[in-house]
Amino acid sequence: MKILYFARFRQLIGRGEDQLELPGDVTHVPQLIDFLKARDERIAEAFADQRRLKVAINQKHVALDASLAGAHEVAFFPPVTGG
Repeated sequence: MKILYFARFRQLIGRGEDQLELPGDVTHVPQLIDFLKARDERIAEAFADQRRLKVAINQKHVALDASLAGAHEVAFFPPVTGG
């Protein structure tokens, strides 16, 4: 699965993407976040405050508790503001 990191997360993590094989027990976004945090200290720090975390699966915005069924790409990005 392709994991993308945007904006602030990309800067904190030090890269824009990962290509990973997920374990079978990683079926929802919270499990993916926990899996990523356990693998990489920079991700753990970047995702420490999940109120500042937004997620898209296959280029569609989803809730933080969304299923990963059918996901080929998951993107993480901070909240977007602007005018």
